[in-house]
Amino acid sequence: MRRNTALKILNPVLLLFFINQAITVLFREHLSFKTFGLFHKTGGAILLCLIALHFILNFNWIGANYFPRQ
Repeated sequence: MRRNTALKILNPVLLLFFINQAITVLFREHLSFKTFGLFHKTGGAILLCLIALHFILNFNWIGANYFPRQ
């Protein structure tokens, strides 16, 4: 799979997991502990993995913009 295609899939998935984190925090009083753990804690772990993958896929862009060759 090409990098741009992977990013076109990854970016909306990242957004969904970010929204999941925000919603579970806002409604934590209305969720059971088990449900909160499933959605917030597990979703957070997946979100961290997706962020790492996003960073890896964008590493050339980051290097070119923040660490230019002199």
